[in-house]
Order: sequence, then C-alpha cells, then structure tokens
Amino acid sequence: MIDNEQVEEVFLILEDKLDKTVSVLKEEFAAVRAGRANPHILDKVQAEAYGGMSPLNQLGNISALDARCLVISPWDKSLLKSIEKAILSANIGLTPTNDGNVIRLVFPELTEERRKDLVKQVKRMGEEAKVAARNIRREAMDALKKMKTNKELSEDEAKACEQDVEKKIAACVEEIDKAAAVKEKELMTV
Repeated sequence: MIDNEQVEEVFLILEDKLDKTVSVLKEEFAAVRAGRANPHILDKVQAEAYGGMSPLNQLGNISALDARCLVISPWDKSLLKSIEKAILSANIGLTPTNDGNVIRLVFPELTEERRKDLVKQVKRMGEEAKVAARNIRREAMDALKKMKTNKELSEDEAKACEQDVEKKIAACVEEIDKAAAVKEKELMTV
C-alpha cells in the first residue's frame, strides 16, 4: 500500500463499511427463523414498559428450553401482557403462550415450501449486501480517481490502489456468499 494519509483514510473507511455490511447481514440472518428456537428472532421486538418502549432482552430472560421452544421470563410479572402483545404485533409468525409466570414461544416444524421461501429470502439479503459492497467500492474508486485527477497519486499508484480495493471487495463478497451458504444449509436441514 502507498504511504499516503488520504489513501490510508480511503482504505480505513472502505474496510469499516465492508465490515459493517457483513455484520449487519449476519444479524439479519440470525433473525431469520430456521425452525429452531433462536433468541435472536426477538432482537428487534420491543414491548411497552414503564412508560416507554424497551427491547425484550432488557425486560427479562430469554432462553431456549429445547430445540423448538423459547421461554421469556420477565423480571416484572406485570409486563407479561405487554410482552405478549409486542410479540403478536411483531408479526414473526409465532403465537405466545402466557401461563402467568413465563411466556413460551413454540416454533412449528417448517414445511418444505416455507424452507424454500426462507432460502429465497436469505439469497435476496445476500444480494442486497453485495450491492451495498459494490456501492462502497464505487465510493472508494471515486475518491481514488479524484486524488489521481488532483495529481495526489501517480497513474501507477492509483492502479495499485484500485487493485487493492478490488481484492477487498472480492474478499467481502466471498464472506457474504459463505454466510449465505451456511444459513441456507441451516434452513434446509430438517
């Protein structure tokens, strides 16, 4: 890499944005229901508590009872109805069962058709992440071209930097493909 502060900054921003793209994708994958009880499916669900909205994981313990059942044990039992209402309105395809102490979420077995729909959803998420990576590449390339135009980089330096950008994008796309393949395999495993 060239010893130039502006180039280093372009690469730092590039790497940071690519890392964020991959981590956001993995978070989205964690929220895709795979037929197994996964507490991450509730990460974005918020319930009304104490006059405001709070994430479920701040209102109680969320644990997997077995492979197909999550148990939410609120620290304050008066929040049971609010949590139940929040899960129903979150539209995650699960119906909560409230026994007065805890809320149980039973994950039904996924049908073959539903599994295929989820795989399509995962592929779409992967493609969206790749588009984001390409947009990040374009931003970095534009910054490098601007430096070349302003004579801050020579022709050879700019070409070398552009090749480095391409390598980083290729590595990111490969990581996105791997994450998608892992999630697809998880979804198709009965």
